[in-house]
Amino acid sequence: MPAQRAGIQSVEVGFSLLQVLSASPGALMLRDLAAAAGMSAAKAHRYLVSFQRLELVTQDPGTTRYDLGPAALKLGLASLSRLDSVKLARQRLGPLMEQIGQTLALAVWGNQGPTIVHWEESPQAVTVNLRLGDVMPLLSSATGLCFSAFMAQPAGSRGEKTPPTRPPAQDRLTPLLRDELARMHKLARKDVPKTMAEVTALLEEVRRRGLARVVDTLLPGVAGFCAPVFDADGHLVLGMVAMGSLANFDPDWDGAVARPLAAAARQLSADLGFTGA
Repeated sequence: MPAQRAGIQSVEVGFSLLQVLSASPGALMLRDLAAAAGMSAAKAHRYLVSFQRLELVTQDPGTTRYDLGPAALKLGLASLSRLDSVKLARQRLGPLMEQIGQTLALAVWGNQGPTIVHWEESPQAVTVNLRLGDVMPLLSSATGLCFSAFMAQPAGSRGEKTPPTRPPAQDRLTPLLRDELARMHKLARKDVPKTMAEVTALLEEVRRRGLARVVDTLLPGVAGFCAPVFDADGHLVLGMVAMGSLANFDPDWDGAVARPLAAAARQLSADLGFTGA
């Protein structure tokens, strides 16, 4: 066994609390957080006080539950933005915006779903309530549809057996899709699929077109496209997003926005080593 370098044990112990929060689907009570981290509530509380001062953790004053704070988000976004695929994509957004004149964004799959990690507004930007770190809905956003379609069926696996380098995406996606479908049903949304059969058909269309689109769905009067970017193994690594007001946004599948966006995503996939269709 190689010799381990000396470290600070208390930092490693406290980090287990952050690990539990990052793996949790939501905020946690102190007793549950401490138990999951394998420590007493009193000990966990001392760490959480320090983490709150550093803004790594926040506490809801109403429920007293703990969750990850803004500093944790900044660290996560910084890490994601340093991925080679995101770096390369960011370099291409400027020329692409000049070509299509619409707001562009980049999204990757985070702990809770497709997450916005970069955002560039065009001069004619439409006002939207989106921020870096926002997790996009799977069924009512072009970003969510793109990730749902291409994570469930990697581009390199059509007719081939995909190497088991990652957990089965379908195992992660199906529960999320069912939960969102149930929420949309309770809200009586008419602009999204109503059954899993309709979801399957919609995702098949996204795969067939190689592009996801929503029109007047996520936000009133707004349309958007999301194009997938694949790595050398055919796995989806990010989505390139274009969105804008229907007053000046071409929503046609073969229009002035879709064609350049899809071409940019294909070129980036090729630069990352993807050789599939």
